Amino acid sequence: MLRELLGAYIKEKGFVRYQIDSYNEFVKKRFSKIVKNIGSIKPEIPNVGKVKIKFLGVELGKYPRIVEKDGTERKVYPYEARIRNLTYSVPMYLKVITEIDGTESEPKNVYFGEFPVMVKSVLCPLSKMSEEELIKIKEDPDDPGGYFIINGTERILILFEELAPNRIIIRKTNSNNVVVNCRINSEKDGYVLKQLFELKRDGIITTTFTALKNFPVVILFKALGIENDELLLKMISKDKEIQNEFLVNLYEYPIATQEEALDEIGKYLKLPQKRLRIQRAQLIIDKYFLLHLGQTKDARLSKALFLAKIVERMIATAIGKEKEDDIDHYMNKRVRLAGELFEILMRTILLRRQGVIARMIANFQKFARKGKLPPIEATIESNYVTNLIQSAMAVGTWIGNRTGTSQRLERINLNKSITHMRLVSSPLKTTQEHFEARELHPTHFGKLCIAETPEGPTIGLRKYLAIFSEVTYGISDEEKEEIKNQIKDLIVKHD
Repeated sequence: MLRELLGAYIKEKGFVRYQIDSYNEFVKKRFSKIVKNIGSIKPEIPNVGKVKIKFLGVELGKYPRIVEKDGTERKVYPYEARIRNLTYSVPMYLKVITEIDGTESEPKNVYFGEFPVMVKSVLCPLSKMSEEELIKIKEDPDDPGGYFIINGTERILILFEELAPNRIIIRKTNSNNVVVNCRINSEKDGYVLKQLFELKRDGIITTTFTALKNFPVVILFKALGIENDELLLKMISKDKEIQNEFLVNLYEYPIATQEEALDEIGKYLKLPQKRLRIQRAQLIIDKYFLLHLGQTKDARLSKALFLAKIVERMIATAIGKEKEDDIDHYMNKRVRLAGELFEILMRTILLRRQGVIARMIANFQKFARKGKLPPIEATIESNYVTNLIQSAMAVGTWIGNRTGTSQRLERINLNKSITHMRLVSSPLKTTQEHFEARELHPTHFGKLCIAETPEGPTIGLRKYLAIFSEVTYGISDEEKEEIKNQIKDLIVKHD
């Protein structure tokens, strides 16, 4: 019975299908979304007019290819990539429109580098071949795919275990000054901002995120538009004891208006002019504070309500009315898949200070000194993009100094290869004890193998998926909104 069940699972699902599905989701939807979110750039080119470059998305080549030394281009399969030490990849094209003084050109695809192809993914021709066709091109028909070929070496992106994003995690502490803390990984469109809230022994609650360190949350409430103290207390809780515990914050920071609160944030940032202080404070609370709730002025009320829930739970935990959260419970964990890792990498390559877009603007300005409008192809450094991607894949160092993300696939035997591709790694340092994190947790059952983990420093920090477990890759914000609207329609019809 088990043999038939395992055979059906391998045939219908596969052991690494989740990685392939996540990668497919990225190349089909998320990659273009990153480029579309850039919007446009306006390089200054004197004597030419007002120039605007609009980004419409990204397009990937239809099949992995190789460009020979004589300039000829042809399709390549994984077998040839392995024996010739090639990178199994497709070309990437930015879809752009150039606008000069309001006149738009035709949309154009501009080459900007090579993108690694996951074997058996939607970009790989092997995924559409029969068993006979695979044997004909010297490929193993039972190979599960889910890996890359970088400079002839088979490499995988391992699963990374992280705290669940946008989730309130409250823990008691042993600090002399802090009673309870709350951690939130606020995430929107693949960008994660860690935010920390602390309840001090004197009753003051502070927050730390971006440029604000240990900043009083009561000032944030006022900056978000909650000026009435009575209303603020009711927002936090109906429990009088919890309200009384929060009163010390109102007495310590008696700020009356939203403008005054915004000015206080600006003063903390040591900005000179009041107008500049208020503008910068508005930017911080809109763009960086609880960004998963929105990044516009309209989201301020939602952020205030969410912050009130955080404060209520922190105080309730401190006075013993609620239990602290179990950080090792798998409900509070998420596993990063290949698509999410590529989303982080490509967003950084495109948007960081020395990224593709910044270099495009710099190259435009370089040509501007000659009073010319350069072709877009001349402003994009495709080799720069290709080298960054291949370096991350070959070395394994990802964004945020995360090491070991990409590893060489172990090919001792088929079982070892599949086990390696189902490895789940913790971000915790192996040099520290982390006793609770290393222990077996009841919620691991059915998700992680309860027996397999290496001995030594990595014990309990390197785990493996259970034999029939899968990982879902989530849905986009647009899909979430669509589901919410459908639920609202059902509620209205039911009423």
